[in-house]
Amino acid sequence: MPPVIAPPSAAPTPPAPAATRAARAGAWPAAVWALLIGTFAVRAAGFVYPYLAYHLAAREVAAQRVTLILALFGAGWLAGQLMCGALADRIGRRATLAGAMATAAIAFPVLAQSHTVISLAAASFVAGFVYDAPRPIVSAVIADTVPDEPTRARIAGWRHFATNLGAATTGAVGGALAAPLGFPTLFIFNAAVCAAFAAIAWKAVPPHTHRTQAAPPHGSYRAAFSDPRLILLWLASVCAFVPVTALYAVLPLMMTEDHLPASAYGWSQAAGAAAVLILSPLMNGWLARRASGPSPMVGLLAAGAVVLGAGMGTAGFASTSTGYAAAVVLAVPGEIVTFVAAADILNRISPSHARGLYAGIWGTTLATAVLLAPLLAGWCLAAGGHLLIALALTGCGLAGAAVCLPLKALTTTTPPSPAT
Repeated sequence: MPPVIAPPSAAPTPPAPAATRAARAGAWPAAVWALLIGTFAVRAAGFVYPYLAYHLAAREVAAQRVTLILALFGAGWLAGQLMCGALADRIGRRATLAGAMATAAIAFPVLAQSHTVISLAAASFVAGFVYDAPRPIVSAVIADTVPDEPTRARIAGWRHFATNLGAATTGAVGGALAAPLGFPTLFIFNAAVCAAFAAIAWKAVPPHTHRTQAAPPHGSYRAAFSDPRLILLWLASVCAFVPVTALYAVLPLMMTEDHLPASAYGWSQAAGAAAVLILSPLMNGWLARRASGPSPMVGLLAAGAVVLGAGMGTAGFASTSTGYAAAVVLAVPGEIVTFVAAADILNRISPSHARGLYAGIWGTTLATAVLLAPLLAGWCLAAGGHLLIALALTGCGLAGAAVCLPLKALTTTTPPSPAT
């Protein structure tokens, strides 16, 4: 259940007065509604990632090769964020999103029907490439079509809510249907939903990309990576998201060492999902009001990182299913704040002609955390056990907060965007 973001330096063309009044009144563009509903749908049907290891085991793939194929999925995920974000600027949001989802509609059935290690590995990389492709594109469309920061923050909160609700649905539905239907059928259903999302995106998303005449047609990787604000936001987000992904990479190992059954891990996931679904509606209004200020929510990003690290860090002192579930719930407020605050900062620092690229680069943070968390867990368990995991996760949160200090200084002084 993977889970998973002052005006920008190059402002977009001002919307028509009627559109501006509607946005300020709280009305969301139709494209945003369509993309949020699509985000929920593809996440709710997103069986490919959480059940890929089970599918490979059913294909009698050796354990060592299973880890390689899973790593290829993660590598594809990271590459997909970078490429799809850049393509959204170059060929347009609609074409990139529809193309990525159409590719998923082809790749997922191929993965479902493949039997050889080579075909499974190739299909896994492509599937990973498009699995989370909507993330940077949806971020860019929201920044394009919503002019004010409080509404953007509110949308980011509900987007996180939709993602978590979809992930909870994936676990519940997949767990109930995997045995009677089989994993290939779940993957094919995942593909069908992606095909439907491709059609919806083609109809709902405007074909243009809201470029300004004065701005370059699109950004470049060199220019984006030379923006210190983006680099610092990326580092802070990775530090904060390692505790998020620890729910999937670290907790199962710790709970196994405490001789807890798999059902206990399932209850911890359910507790976290329930906390997100309860707290998100309660916190979204407050976060939207905080976004109305002139500066990005860097302070809230730092606070969210600390709460995330400390909350998940308490799992190092747990030994019962209740204790682990409590640790997950304690981290949830930090998770919500972190995702909304990071999205607010990203919106404000992204040049209008490079929004997709910036969102794609930032989108790699979750994939990077997915790769780092298991490595951190393995080292901590070998070197110091559960206590060291508690210290490491707490340290990750504190490191993310520390990175926010120079980020705060740079966003307060609002340096010009790097030249392209």
